[in-house]
Amino acid sequence: MLLLDKPAGLTSNGALQEVKKLFSAAKAGHTGSLDPLATGVLPLCFGEATKFSQFLLEANKRYIATITLGVSTKTGDADGEVVAEAEVPQIQDIESILAQFRGPITQIPSMYSALKVGGTPLYKLARAGIEVERKEREVTIYELELLEQTDTELVLDILCSKGTYIRTLAEDIGEVIGCGAHVSRLRRTKSGPYVIEETITLDRLERLRDDGYDALDAVLLPISSAVKQWPSIELTEITASYFRQGQPVQVASSPTNGWVRVFAEAAKDKNFIGVGEILDDGKVAPRRLVVAH
Repeated sequence: MLLLDKPAGLTSNGALQEVKKLFSAAKAGHTGSLDPLATGVLPLCFGEATKFSQFLLEANKRYIATITLGVSTKTGDADGEVVAEAEVPQIQDIESILAQFRGPITQIPSMYSALKVGGTPLYKLARAGIEVERKEREVTIYELELLEQTDTELVLDILCSKGTYIRTLAEDIGEVIGCGAHVSRLRRTKSGPYVIEETITLDRLERLRDDGYDALDAVLLPISSAVKQWPSIELTEITASYFRQGQPVQVASSPTNGWVRVFAEAAKDKNFIGVGEILDDGKVAPRRLVVAH
C-alpha cells in the first residue's frame, strides 16, 4: 500500500500511472477517485494489496471543502464553466442550514461524476452532451462543521459515507441559501483508517527514486494497514494451513462477530495471511487471502 497526497490538476488514474511507473509495478489500483481539482489522501494498492481495495472503497471519507457562494458552475466545482451568478444573501444562521444536511440524506449524482451508467462514466456522457436520468441515492453525513465563513465562502469539515458527492452537497447548500454554490477547493484528509499525515507527495517519491528502489520501498505500508482498524487474531502454522485452503477454523479468544485481520505465527514475525469473518458457530471463515510468493 502507498498513501499518496494527490496533487491538484491530475486525475486519480493519472496519479496512479505516475506512481506505477516510479515503482515499475505490474499491477496497481487506486481506491476511490478524487476529482482533478481535489488533493489529499489517495490510497494506492500494488499486487496482492489490490484484493483489499474494496474495504477502502467502502470506507468513510473526511474532507475539507471550500464552497464559493453566489456562483454556480456546470460541473459543480471550479473547473466547470460558470452558468449562473447571484447575490449572496446575508446568512443569519448558517448552523440551521448545515443541520439540514447532517445524518442520512439523499443526493442525485452529478453528471460530471465518475459513477458509471451502462459501463460508461457519467462525466464522459456529459462531455459528449448527453444527460441521463440519475437515481437518488442515500448517503450519510456523520459530521459537518463550519471552520471558516466569509461573505462569499464557507470552509467545511465533512465526514461522510462512501458515495457522497461533495460538489452535490455544495450545490444543495447553495440552493438552500438561495444563491447557488460550487466547490472551489477540496482536500481529502482521511480515507478509511488512513489520515493525511501518513501521505507522501509525488515530488517526494520522484526524489526518492533517485536514491533507488530500497528508498521507495521504505515508504510502502503493509497490506494489513488497509484494515488496521479491525481486531486481529493469530493462527498456529497448522491452523493457518487449513485457513489458507479456504476452511473456517476455530480460534480461541477470537471476537464473537464481524471481520478480523488474520496473522500466522512465524519464528521472527507475524505474517499477514488475509481477512476473515466470524461465523455464527464462532469459527473464522477466510474471505480474502494473501498469496505468498
